[in-house]
Amino acid sequence: MAVTPREEPDIVVVGAGIIGLAVARELLARRPGRAVTVLEREPVAGFHQTGHNSGVLHAGIYYKPGSLKARLCTEGAPELLAYCQERGIPARQDGKLIVAIAPEERGRLDELERRGRANGVPDLRRLRAEEIGEIEPHVRGVDALLSPATAVVDFRAVAEAFADDVRAAGGEVIVGCAVHGAQPDHRAIRIRHAAGESRARYAVFCAGGWSDRLAVAAGGDPDPRIVPFRGAWLRLRPERRDLVRALVYPVPDPALPFLGVHFTRGTDDEVLIGPTALLAGARDAYSLKRLSPADLRETLAWGGTYRMARRWWRTGLRELRHATSRRALVADGARYIPELTTADVLPGPAGVRAQALGRDGSLIDDFVVSETERALHVRNAPSPAATSALALARLIADRAEEASD
Repeated sequence: MAVTPREEPDIVVVGAGIIGLAVARELLARRPGRAVTVLEREPVAGFHQTGHNSGVLHAGIYYKPGSLKARLCTEGAPELLAYCQERGIPARQDGKLIVAIAPEERGRLDELERRGRANGVPDLRRLRAEEIGEIEPHVRGVDALLSPATAVVDFRAVAEAFADDVRAAGGEVIVGCAVHGAQPDHRAIRIRHAAGESRARYAVFCAGGWSDRLAVAAGGDPDPRIVPFRGAWLRLRPERRDLVRALVYPVPDPALPFLGVHFTRGTDDEVLIGPTALLAGARDAYSLKRLSPADLRETLAWGGTYRMARRWWRTGLRELRHATSRRALVADGARYIPELTTADVLPGPAGVRAQALGRDGSLIDDFVVSETERALHVRNAPSPAATSALALARLIADRAEEASD
């Protein structure tokens, strides 16, 4: 039976991904008895980016010191790991190895080490070529950086636990209730949704791939625009999972918000290889066949899309090869795990990254939170947003309370 949301809650949170639920949980913890309603378009919580990722709990190595990503990741990661352990949610802290495969990559590895230490990442250790095999016997490289603090968790299970916390504190989580728009109205904001309308004192939009549309509908700036990137993985055959003990990553291109083809052993011991990063034809393009004319039209009509394409066309061609050729993706991974062959892999899952793209063609890397009248909008929450969920929720709750009081 369909559940109708409260007609006049104190605060509406739009989106029951890990961030929206963490925000609702934080708001209720600060003020018990507050009427908080979470509205989610899908039939379950944590369906989109929360439920379609590799599950890595990042330690904070990659992010520019002083950025929101750096601060919130290093603050939030140990908190979320402790939460998982307390609640019995699958989590494992086996560490990550970032591998330089050529001497010219050492400078970028130096910069990652500098960032990690500046951000307070614990127990970072530099490895020589002969030490790499002690950590990952099948990996080859000229140098590496070991992060023992990096972990893997089941983020969808975390979202479900957060939803339970919200309900236990008196909040409501209404699934299957898409939000169509918002309109400030005197001392309230009217939220139009699939079950009718709710009139709240304040709203927080954590809508992921649809965050820009809802921000514009509430009176916000169209810049930045969300463009969807489809990421697909391969997975190792069960008998070849011994090629990877934990997490193995290349040295990434610092100009791009993607980490390159890597290996991830999840909490279920499945080993994923990837992901690709292909501009998608829909904001929910979990299948390559999925195409939304409205989504594609908005992507192509955005001036930033062409500016991005002009700058990164070579990268785009490489990603197209990875997306269309299993052999090409495996060859990329085999640069640092030479034993890997196409016979070792099977098709894997796919996810969609909601990437904020500026009008100038810039791929926006940090978290972006903006305001409209009686509303706060999380406009960009890429990785490590899930890792940072508890810390990011405090920042959003601070701003929401300040604006709504």
